[in-house]
Amino acid sequence: MTFLTLERIRAALALPGFDSEAAQRLMAPRPRAMRRSQARVGSPRQASVLVLLYPLDGELAVVLVRRAAHPHDVHSGQIGLPGGAREPGETALEAALREAREELGLREPVDVLGQLAQVYIPPSDFEVTPIVGYVAQHPAWQPDAAEVVEVIECPLAWLFDDARKKVEEWPVGDASMRVPWYDIAGHKVWGATAIILSELEQRLRLAWEP
Repeated sequence: MTFLTLERIRAALALPGFDSEAAQRLMAPRPRAMRRSQARVGSPRQASVLVLLYPLDGELAVVLVRRAAHPHDVHSGQIGLPGGAREPGETALEAALREAREELGLREPVDVLGQLAQVYIPPSDFEVTPIVGYVAQHPAWQPDAAEVVEVIECPLAWLFDDARKKVEEWPVGDASMRVPWYDIAGHKVWGATAIILSELEQRLRLAWEP
């Protein structure tokens, strides 16, 4: 999809008046709190993820990871973007780049294109800032086996393929939850990751002027 140029991506990330929450909700489970409850004590923990774009077979792609299984980790084994909790004194950008280096062995210089709206994750009480970056060549992935069990390469154009968008009803206790997800190379990409990718998709759709 030749319209997915860096210039259009930069423009999409800077769209004035864009309704990020509406874009996020398109791929958010229901019911799901999109904002932190005021009744919750204290402040949310801060985290960052890197939405890393790079060339793959002549098109742009975004990298995802399947996380290693860890006891007591609510995100254990899930598909996500490289990232994690911020360390004291770190900015959102610094944390995103550090995590990508630690998890994927990323060494290539990253051109920061912008960022997406923060996403709140109720189960872990994290507020996540997605940073969008680009590297000019396909990275030489060197995943940390303790953190990442699979590197998943997703052509950015797949986000525009409606056949890859599924919806299921998942049991939650005595109730059920409506869960939209992207089918990415046979993986169910849902939750916060799908929410982030949905905002990116909708921004690009709005910025697309063929």
